[in-house]
Amino acid sequence: MSTADHEGVDHQIGRALQELRPRLVGDLTEPGDPSYDEARAVWNGMIDLRPRAVVRAGAVADIDPVLDTARATGLALAVRGGGHNIAGHGTVAGGLVLDLGGLRGVQVDVKHQLVTVEPGATLADVDRATAGHGLAVALGVISQTGVAGLTLGGGVGWLTRSNGLTLDNLVSAEVVTATGEHLHASEQENPELFWGLRGGGGNFGVVSSFTFRARRLPGPVLGGNFFYRPGRWKEALSAFGRWASGLPEEMNSIVSFIVLPPDFEMGAEPWMVLGFAWAGEDHQPGLALIEQLRAAAPPDEEEVGPTDWVQWQSAMDSLFPKGSRGYWKNVSFSRLDEEVIDVLVGFASEVTWSGTGIDIHHMEGAFGQMPEDATAFPNRSAKYWLNVYGFWQDAAEDERLSDFARRAYALMQPFAEHGQYVNFLGAEIGHDLTEAARQAYGPVTYDRLVALKNRYDPHNLFRLNHNIVPAPA
Repeated sequence: MSTADHEGVDHQIGRALQELRPRLVGDLTEPGDPSYDEARAVWNGMIDLRPRAVVRAGAVADIDPVLDTARATGLALAVRGGGHNIAGHGTVAGGLVLDLGGLRGVQVDVKHQLVTVEPGATLADVDRATAGHGLAVALGVISQTGVAGLTLGGGVGWLTRSNGLTLDNLVSAEVVTATGEHLHASEQENPELFWGLRGGGGNFGVVSSFTFRARRLPGPVLGGNFFYRPGRWKEALSAFGRWASGLPEEMNSIVSFIVLPPDFEMGAEPWMVLGFAWAGEDHQPGLALIEQLRAAAPPDEEEVGPTDWVQWQSAMDSLFPKGSRGYWKNVSFSRLDEEVIDVLVGFASEVTWSGTGIDIHHMEGAFGQMPEDATAFPNRSAKYWLNVYGFWQDAAEDERLSDFARRAYALMQPFAEHGQYVNFLGAEIGHDLTEAARQAYGPVTYDRLVALKNRYDPHNLFRLNHNIVPAPA
């Protein structure tokens, strides 16, 4: 394309953006505007892109004109909810960003235990709205995370064993498709689209509203952490594996290897932290289970007792300030025998305060009871899900700490089961993204997602995600 052609296209885009402005309730920000750098930033500081424009929506009604403009101009479109996606899919170089982060309303229907959430709401917004009613929605573990991306990819957190993934608790969604259709998706209406929304990411449209099933969770809840120094890790992991086998689904647990932030006053050494949250109203059975674990692997330090749910859900937020740099990998597995423990402890010993951590989510329970083909989530049989993650601040550490995540992932491959969790996948530059998505979902689920993509987004307007590429006509 000649210089004159480039200038002509840029002029047309500029005119289209100016025509978009008066159609918006919210704001349109372009390079040179005082708020541009703030508007373009996402959580992962490694993703430093300069969009042609950012629309910070002021109402759900802003979705339609933005999609109109993206179609008319051919600008690549990024859709952002909470902006916490580790791969940085909430922004795009030279394209158009639809930022829904200002739409954070939460409505609670206490009688029917239903919670309706706008697309920019965070976990904290939902927890604050529901806790006062003795209700909770199964969400994640960091309260600044956006509900939209969490739900569309999966949603692993402190209620996974007792209530399943966040997407398992989705009752319905309002969706704006690539062609501007407004659809209601549920088990009864547009059921195949509803299936794809639950695990297929943002590939099929902009979800303007989510309605979830909440569970009773009167406060305070029983929660706690056992802390182990490095010399105790093998013993404690082995005991955890025995304890986790056959646990009632009300007991949720996550094992972490991490150097804790200064406010924990635990020093600069790495710890294995065995966290648990009991979802039952009667604390006594939970306390008995915790005592069994304590007897099997006495912790070096501990904190156990009734706790406020909102406080529990936000306890680790300080680890992940906006602008942190990160690259993540994940593996599903079911063995926790001596061989696997040796591998886990081997790379976990490299964790330092410079910005890496490892979580082992105990799955099973309600999560495993969902049939694998009921949603687009790729694996329901794995007992554990490993997430190797980063949250460092120094750009000079990007290569070393990203390589740590890749090495840990590679070391776990002999024990890995099928599928990967897209919300725990970092950006892969220079890789075949179609093949990456196929590997993440597996061939059967991926092919079903492609058929859905062909129906709702055949021109791949929604491609800034772990992309399901439509098949050629």
